[in-house]
Amino acid sequence: MHKVSFIGGGNMAAAIVGGLIASGSQPTDIEVVEINADARAQLSARFGVVTHTDLSQARLHPLVVLAVKPQTLPEVAAALAPRLAGQLVVSIAAGVRVADLARWLGGHERIVRAMPNTPALVQAGVAGLFAPPAVGQDARSQAEAVLRAVGGVVWVEDEPQLDAVTAVSGSGPAYVFYCIESLEAAAVAQGLAPATARQLALQTFFGAAKLALESGEEPAVLRQRVTSKGGTTERGIAALEAAAVKRAVGQAVEAASRRSAELGDELGRLA
Repeated sequence: MHKVSFIGGGNMAAAIVGGLIASGSQPTDIEVVEINADARAQLSARFGVVTHTDLSQARLHPLVVLAVKPQTLPEVAAALAPRLAGQLVVSIAAGVRVADLARWLGGHERIVRAMPNTPALVQAGVAGLFAPPAVGQDARSQAEAVLRAVGGVVWVEDEPQLDAVTAVSGSGPAYVFYCIESLEAAAVAQGLAPATARQLALQTFFGAAKLALESGEEPAVLRQRVTSKGGTTERGIAALEAAAVKRAVGQAVEAASRRSAELGDELGRLA
């Protein structure tokens, strides 16, 4: 694994650091620039990585991960730009487009944009990646290796597709939690104890997702196998269809994708 510098040491950066070390990276090959003293202390204690209070103190390894809040990225990029000497820059700042980041970095072209999601915190995430033509295959592989440390990776050919990735997998955990909440509440309404309802809802979602991942079969096929004619599942699915749940999910993804594009426009005007 290549040496990596993280600018920003929040939860997502910490998750990736942990994933890299679990994958074989040496703590001494990772440095993190983080202004928050508590976050620095936790990173040092948990992983033994090198931490800095300021970007000027960093060595800047060949791969730099930008893990700061999108609103602060123009300022961070301005400080980083004079120190870049061909590094591959991987940005996990939500919504910030490659062209805007390249402009803030003074024309730097070796940029990969990544959209991870919160299950990365338990090394079960998935990230969407995009790179412009100036980024070669070797650099793409390096960026992919970093994100694979905390889950799966998918590449998109056109950057606007990251808005859809954001809407599906970036926002998707919240949709899943919403469904878990709903199933749990329905179980309680049927007379089950809250603790029992929660265990049933959580394990059902976990088990169904695991089955879908490991079987490799279409979700529709798996659903049909559970849905016996005239049985309880058929009646439940009919109620979901009557409530237009599938259409509502589509509307949620469309709304989130549209908002992602709007945020990209807004962030592009920051500097």
